[in-house]
Amino acid sequence: MTHKRRHELTVDEFVEGIRGGNRNILSRAITMVESSRPDHELTAHAILDRCLATRRRSIRLGITGAPGAGKSTFIESLGLKIVQEGLRVAVLAIDPSSVRSGGSILGDKARMEKLSVEPAVFIRPTASSGYLGGTSPRTHETILLCEAAGYDVIIVETVGVGQSEIVVNSMVDFILLLMLPGSGDELQGIKRGIMEIADAVAITKADGDRSGIAQVSRADFEAGLRLIPEKHPGWERKVMLTSALEGAGITEVWHNIVEFSETMRENGTWDEQRKQQLRLLLYTIAEDRLKREFFNRPAVAAIRDSVEQKVLSGSISPFSGALALLEAFRAQ
Repeated sequence: MTHKRRHELTVDEFVEGIRGGNRNILSRAITMVESSRPDHELTAHAILDRCLATRRRSIRLGITGAPGAGKSTFIESLGLKIVQEGLRVAVLAIDPSSVRSGGSILGDKARMEKLSVEPAVFIRPTASSGYLGGTSPRTHETILLCEAAGYDVIIVETVGVGQSEIVVNSMVDFILLLMLPGSGDELQGIKRGIMEIADAVAITKADGDRSGIAQVSRADFEAGLRLIPEKHPGWERKVMLTSALEGAGITEVWHNIVEFSETMRENGTWDEQRKQQLRLLLYTIAEDRLKREFFNRPAVAAIRDSVEQKVLSGSISPFSGALALLEAFRAQ
């Protein structure tokens, strides 16, 4: 049995398909962006250059929270609300474990059954590719492709509360922190940096027997936020109670996000933040390429193991070892 080889798309065909809202072509373009093959990289960057010309008033939304906070359920409820507003939604799920387990985050699509069948919705697991938290720089490039494809809201879902959320903050407009009722006493255990980057906090599963505990948690978080310097002058961060099960609070969260985008656009913060993100992406990609070129240089590869062994045995310092690698790099 012979398999028909898939047609290799040209850059023009990719760009036309993406701008036309073809989800299959968008998926293929994202795969191209995530590939480390040199020919794929050239094609991907040519596509991105062309797609950047497509300017859209999108909202990039980062959603994070502790495991068990119900991120997938919450995102489905929020996504359905946004679709009801006549907008198109892209969901990018980040999970560093996907590389090790062979696709644990593919379960997101199964958990978001109602959302995934909506024609105006695109859900994509994003591989970590060895980057911190699986977010940089390729997630940012994927966001740009989704915007060119006409998605009005791009939701970036991260796993856990950790360093990866700091990275996500460098590529989205709004960070929503999800917490469970009764977790207010865990404020001390939450890294200060996570609270500082949050633009709003949503307490999930605030229904039934947990409604009273949720009220206490909201007061705790409001008090905690008052102790942290404001992230954006003129924007007061709200703590909202939500229940994806009952659909409560989801509209309030969405209105808060819309109000934020309008406020930040009016005072110029929005455009300035986007410029800062592009600047960071520029240098992140440059550093990534330089690092790859450095370790792929034959002269460096030839002495890398021996230098490492000398450092580990204590015969030379890590500083001297690094200089030896740099000298080999420069000499070739």
